[in-house]
Amino acid sequence: MSINIDFVDMSCDHVAVFDMSPKTPRPDAPFNTLAGLPPRLELETAAVLKACIPARAALAELNAATDFIPNPTILINTIPILEARASSEVENIVTTTDRLFRYAVDEESAADPATKETLRYRTALRRGHDRLEKRPINTNLAIEVCTVLRGIQTDVRRIPGTTLRNLATGEAVYTPPDGEERLRGLLANWEGFLHANAGLDPLVRMAVGHYQFEAIHPFEDGNGRTGRILNLLYLVEQGLLRQPILYMSGAIIRTKAEYYRRLFEVTSKGAWEPWVLYMVKVVEETSRWTTAKLRAMRALLSTATEFVRAKAPKIYSRELVDVIFEQPYCRIANVVQAGIAKRQTAATYLEKLAELGVLEPLQAGREKLFIHRALLSLLTSDSNEVQAYIQRATR
Repeated sequence: MSINIDFVDMSCDHVAVFDMSPKTPRPDAPFNTLAGLPPRLELETAAVLKACIPARAALAELNAATDFIPNPTILINTIPILEARASSEVENIVTTTDRLFRYAVDEESAADPATKETLRYRTALRRGHDRLEKRPINTNLAIEVCTVLRGIQTDVRRIPGTTLRNLATGEAVYTPPDGEERLRGLLANWEGFLHANAGLDPLVRMAVGHYQFEAIHPFEDGNGRTGRILNLLYLVEQGLLRQPILYMSGAIIRTKAEYYRRLFEVTSKGAWEPWVLYMVKVVEETSRWTTAKLRAMRALLSTATEFVRAKAPKIYSRELVDVIFEQPYCRIANVVQAGIAKRQTAATYLEKLAELGVLEPLQAGREKLFIHRALLSLLTSDSNEVQAYIQRATR
């Protein structure tokens, strides 16, 4: 199986014993000499330890920012959608954020295949987060996450022939190890490294573990997205992140060439420090980005609350405002399911909010959607400017 990669500069219960010495693989031959973890070098260099300090501080600030949003559903339904889109885009599954939010409440709707596939990322992230309550990250969890992502039953590769190729030239870039027993042995070693090296900072373990998972490439497809979900789950598991809402894939998209270059330089040169520094910096930058976005969402929520309470006191309730912030597209059924009102009254409430200019009605087939433009704009823009609500002129 050949897997295309769209970049050109590339200047990824068994007991096993591994040769820990690095060996540069041939791109067109299985990397069956992939060394087990940990690498035989100092991972926590002075530069790495220095980088971990602001990254941890940024994660702590992000955790505090989650308290700004009183309704946890808002967190679960918004930032993970952005992460899903960016993570899928890394692997050339392209859809728009608008489509994702429009179909977010019904993944089996009339959405196009790319949108459905991207929405499965959010579902897989939720599934993995739920599973963390019962078990730590392991091979079976990775299999379950990848199965949800792909929408088909997935298991560790048994058939050889998987090769990553340069999309522009068709040239082989990397061929991961093959043989199910070998792959399961490498995965067992990967699990052990994540959980048995308590002396290493979890951010370092995450970065090293992510390289190893991508290098093992245990599945026929979906390895990159699975690995990025596992990064978030690992930070949650290690107590560095309360909710899996870190928008890491956004930074990876912006630095995609560097992301792949750093991965391949670990394989070709054993360049672990630059890779770890890159990943720790991604955590720091995206923690700050996500924190700023949550604060802006909180400010917009306060603005909407004051506006609706002042302009429509008869329909105002905090629960109603919360519902229209759970995602940018609201349906009458969302209001009904929240227990706020029965269908006819719920429709009246949303029409009133549309009249006020808070929402914008959109006919989608037989169903009417109500778009929360201010929220959609905030989520899809790098700007954190909060828009004012302006009541529409009435005839």
